[in-house]
Amino acid sequence: MSSNANSARETLRQFRVIFGAVRQHFQTVEKACGVSGAQIWAMAALHQTPGMKVSELAQALSIHASTASNLLDKIEKSGLVRRERNHVDQRVVQLYLTDAGEQALEKAPQPLTGILTHALGQLPDDTLARLNQDLAVLIAHMGAVNTLDAQKPLSEA
Repeated sequence: MSSNANSARETLRQFRVIFGAVRQHFQTVEKACGVSGAQIWAMAALHQTPGMKVSELAQALSIHASTASNLLDKIEKSGLVRRERNHVDQRVVQLYLTDAGEQALEKAPQPLTGILTHALGQLPDDTLARLNQDLAVLIAHMGAVNTLDAQKPLSEA
């Protein structure tokens, strides 16, 4: 067996470990507080910066604004987030956690951003740069992939 084939299998195994850990964390989050990992991440961002707009939340989560809006619809229906119109400009909608949202957030296991996002944030800049370059090469070798998937939270992909 070639060295390349062995390396490819080991890399695939490592991807499985990463995605298994992400899946397990999302399941733990949902069991602990009744909402998805992506929803908790959004709620954590709103806890940290109350009054964010949907576009600001989308940017904080690295997702598309429409995806953020759909995510918010779900947690708003659960009574965890509220939208308020800005008293100066009624077109501006600001987002806040409700008391129930704060309580759900307190129950959530750490890290609130998810373990992959947290781990990536711990890597040195040069490591992240190399990883980004190498993953771009991998994606190019995969051929036709849906780049819109990059705008969805992992828990909803």
